[in-house]
Amino acid sequence: SWDHSRDKWDNPVIIDNMMNLELLFWAFKETKDSAFYKVADSHANTTMKNHFRPDFSSYHVLDYEVKTGAVVKKNTHQGYAHASAWARGQAWALYGYAVCYRETGKKQYLNLAENIAQYILNHPRLPSDLVPYWDFDDPKIPHVPRDASAAAITASALYELANLQPYKKIYYQGFADKILSSLSSTDYLAPVASSSHGFLLNHSTGGLPNGFEIDAPIVYADYYFLEALVRQKNKK
Repeated sequence: SWDHSRDKWDNPVIIDNMMNLELLFWAFKETKDSAFYKVADSHANTTMKNHFRPDFSSYHVLDYEVKTGAVVKKNTHQGYAHASAWARGQAWALYGYAVCYRETGKKQYLNLAENIAQYILNHPRLPSDLVPYWDFDDPKIPHVPRDASAAAITASALYELANLQPYKKIYYQGFADKILSSLSSTDYLAPVASSSHGFLLNHSTGGLPNGFEIDAPIVYADYYFLEALVRQKNKK
């Protein structure tokens, strides 16, 4: 995933990579080259086996031994601790596996996506407005930053999941609607002509342990917020 931090990992794979697989599935459909599909499916399957804990929360970074494929380390880079549940990482996982089920029809991906959704939505430290703290396991909750980007990604993923699970459509759409209602409120939506420099959402957290983008607007928060709004408008 990265070519930096060689002092920490040799072959790191991050949960964020689940978001890249949609491009490979698209490439397969456009070119009919099955290699793209096989790489995406293999990555999703390996991540499913190794990245997740028994409660369906995800580690952020896994380091692999390149020759054997063995997992060497299970770490974090942007979360509170190696064993914690970094909020945006859980959102990346939810979105990624919803897409993988849509593109492959493999029920194991749907089951994992639904279990991740339940982990997020039923978490005892998820605030009532459904915009998570930056890490579900920060011991200083509630006196820590939120992550609006994680909420926006989750909302968009839940609309996707609602279309994939018709008998749970109202359930998933209801949570997604509530997240968007929160993000559209003055608590998170940046005022026009504010100091947010054209961003739509305030209060995202990019990399708190590394001291960057803390309680700040972030461009991909806006992207997934807009995507979720479009999906809400077009929901069936």
